[in-house]
Amino acid sequence: MGESEWWQHCGVPLDVSESMARAVIRCAADPIVAVDEALCVTAWNPAAERLFGWTAEEVLGRVVPMVPDELKAEYHAVLERVREGPQISIGTRRLTRERRPVDVRIDTSALRDDDGSLLGWVSVYHRVTEADQHATAEKARLVRRLNDILGDLNAQHDLDRVLDRITAAVLELTGADAAAFVRIEDDRLRLVSARGLPGDVVGSSVDLRSSLVEELMETGRTVLLATGPRVDALIWRVLPGLRMIALGLAFLGDRPYGGLYALFTGRSAGHTELELLELLAGHAGVAVGNAMAYQEVVRQRAHERAVIDASADGIAVLDPGGRVRQWNPAATRITGMAPEEVLGEAPPFDYDPDGEVTLPLGNGTWLEILCAEIPETGELVVDFRDVTAAKELEESKDLFLATTSHELRTPITVVQGFADTLVNRWAELPDSERRKAVGTIADRARALGRLVEQLLLGSRAGAEELPVVREPFDLGGLLRRVVPAFEPLSELHRLDVRVPEGLPRALGDPMATDIIVGQLVENACKYSPSGGRITVEAALGDGGLVVTVDDEGVGIAEGDHERIFDRFVQGEAGDRRRFGGVGLGLYIVKRLVTAQGGEISAHSREGGGARLRLALPLANVTDETCV
Repeated sequence: MGESEWWQHCGVPLDVSESMARAVIRCAADPIVAVDEALCVTAWNPAAERLFGWTAEEVLGRVVPMVPDELKAEYHAVLERVREGPQISIGTRRLTRERRPVDVRIDTSALRDDDGSLLGWVSVYHRVTEADQHATAEKARLVRRLNDILGDLNAQHDLDRVLDRITAAVLELTGADAAAFVRIEDDRLRLVSARGLPGDVVGSSVDLRSSLVEELMETGRTVLLATGPRVDALIWRVLPGLRMIALGLAFLGDRPYGGLYALFTGRSAGHTELELLELLAGHAGVAVGNAMAYQEVVRQRAHERAVIDASADGIAVLDPGGRVRQWNPAATRITGMAPEEVLGEAPPFDYDPDGEVTLPLGNGTWLEILCAEIPETGELVVDFRDVTAAKELEESKDLFLATTSHELRTPITVVQGFADTLVNRWAELPDSERRKAVGTIADRARALGRLVEQLLLGSRAGAEELPVVREPFDLGGLLRRVVPAFEPLSELHRLDVRVPEGLPRALGDPMATDIIVGQLVENACKYSPSGGRITVEAALGDGGLVVTVDDEGVGIAEGDHERIFDRFVQGEAGDRRRFGGVGLGLYIVKRLVTAQGGEISAHSREGGGARLRLALPLANVTDETCV
C-alpha cells in the first residue's frame, strides 16, 4: 500500500487534509512508523530516519528492518495484543542501520478504517534516557525478587507461614511502613497477619461493609489507592502518621478471599507499588489455595491409608530420603517381607523414581514397579504388582518362536543344499548320485513334516516342555544317515563318521537326536571357517552311549565351556559379528538333550578346535516307549 492510499484508508480527504496530516507526521519530534497487515512499512517520518538511519525510500513497502531477531517474537506478540485491544506501551530495544542497539519505549496502536477493519499498526518511538534505564533496571530487579518470593510461597504448605511471608514481601517490595493481610469471613474482616503493626491487633475484626475491601469489590477492580480521611478508618488508626493505603484483592478460585494492605506514612505509593501489590495479591490467593489444599490432603491421610491397605497391589510410601514409611499388606504378601523388616529402610528392590520398570526379586518373583511423587511432601509412592506369570508367558512365547526357527532350519538347509546341487550339476551327476540326492531330500522332507507336527504338539503342551519321546532307537544308523547329508554344504570341510559295528540301541527320541547331531555338525562347520576335518564318533561310555563331534576350528575360550549353552550366548563378544546367528543353537541342543535324560558338554581339544560330547542312556530289552 502506498502512502497516499494509506492516508485515504485513515479517512483523510486528499484534497483538504493530506498535506496537513503529512506535515504533522513529518514534523513530529518522535519517530513514527506505520505498517500494513503484511508488516510492510507504510509511513516512516524524518524522526525515524534520524533515529534508525534508514531513509523513507529505503524502507517504504518493505518489512521493518530494525527489529532484532531475538525480539521478533515479542514484536509479533505486541501487534496481536493490540489487534483487538487498547494501545500497548513497552520498553524494548531496536537496531540502527549500523546494527547499533538503541533502548526505546514504543507506544503501539491498531489502525482501522471507518467500518472498523484493520489496516495495520502505528508505533511511536521514544528514546529511553539514563533515568528511564535506571527505573527499568530497578523494576527488573523487583520483578526478579518477586519471582524469588513467589518461589518461596509455592514451597510453603503451612497457611500461617504463607500469610506471614506475603506481608513481609509487601514491605520488601513496595517500601511500605507496614503491611497486613485481612481475611473475609462472611460479613466481617479479620486481620490474620501483619508487619510493622502492634502484635495485639492481629486477630481483631471489623465490619466488611465499612471497609476499603468492600469498596474495592464494588468497583470490580483488583487494586485501590486511598488517601485523606479514608485512611483513618478501621484498625489502621494504630499506625501514627498514616498518609496512604494501597490495597490489593486476593481471590481463592473466583471468590474474593481477602485483602493485602500496604500502609505508607513517610512517603506515597505510585504506579509501580500498585503493580507489585496487585501481583502479590494475585499470587497470595494461589499460595493460600495450595496451603489449604495441602491441609486437606493431610486430613485425608487416614482415609487414604484405608484405601492403600485394601489395595491388591503392593504399595510403599517412601520419604524424601528413600526410606519406607508405609508398607501395605499386599506388599508383604508379594515380597514375603513384613512391615517391621522394611520400615525405615530402603525397599527390597530397585525402582525408577521417574518411570516404570520390570525387574526380578531375589526369590524369582518378577515385579512391575511404577512410581509417583507427591510434590507437596517430597514423598514417593511406589506401586508394584507380581507379574511373574505374565513374564513367564512372555519368555515362553519367545522361546517357542526361537526353538521353532532353529529346529526348522536344519532340515530346510539340507533340502536346499541337495536341491541346489541337483539344479546346478544335474548333467554332471550319475543317475545313482541323483537318486541319492532325491532320496535325501525326501528323507529330510519327511523329517521336516514330523518336526512341524512335533512343534504343533509342543505349542499345545506349553513351550516350557519340549515334546520328546523316550524309546529305543538305532543311534549308529542315525549318525550314518544324518552326518553325510552335510557334505555338500561345504567344500572346505571333510566329514568323518566313525560308528562301530554292533553299537547297542540308545534310549531317547530319534527326531530330537537328529536335530541335535545336525546342530552340532553345523556348529562345527561354522566355527572352523578355514575348513579342516570334522569327526563324528560314537562309542560305549560310562553306562551309556557317547557321541563326540570334533573340529579343527577356533575352539572355546577359557570360561565359556558352560556359558555357550546359555541363551543368546556365542562364546566371545565378537563371535556373533564374525560368525552370525543369535546364539540359540546350543541352548536348544541342551534342552533337547536334557529332555531325553542325556548330557551334553563342551571341551577344548589339544592343538586347537573344540569337542562337543553327547551322552545318551542305553536301551534295555524291556524298555517301552515313554511319551
